[in-house]
Amino acid sequence: MTTRHMTLRVNGAEYDVAAAPDTLLLDALRYTCGLTGAKLGCGTGDCGACTVTVDGEAVNSCLVYVLECEGHPVETVEGVTASGIGAVVAEEFVKADAVQCGFCSPGIIMSTCALLARTEPGAVTDEDIKEALAGNLCRCTGYVPILDAVRRASGARR
Repeated sequence: MTTRHMTLRVNGAEYDVAAAPDTLLLDALRYTCGLTGAKLGCGTGDCGACTVTVDGEAVNSCLVYVLECEGHPVETVEGVTASGIGAVVAEEFVKADAVQCGFCSPGIIMSTCALLARTEPGAVTDEDIKEALAGNLCRCTGYVPILDAVRRASGARR
């Protein structure tokens, strides 16, 4: 396969990426950019462990080719937790004991940040949360602490 060089903008930084047409965004993030927060869980877009945002929308990076992302800002958990919304979300997840093994947490935090970025502070409903997190699976927490953390993070932004 032919390799193409591109510039990938991740967390505000530019990375030179040499990618074949079948190179996944997840692989470029982990192995070229050294950003290992997004995890390979299922590889089929069902678990959400690889969630990042592209143009502010939560996507499964195991289903997106890196070449599709040229010219589109990508944000990972490493970048979002350094920001205002992401720092609040991470803090509320810790306070609510919504993080156990931590494997799914980066993806859930990314989906939460995408939700909070498009809603008014304090206006998130339980239905909004459930819809936004429907693509994220967690085997440890039972989801109640996660829902509490998202509610608290939404309210903390007031």
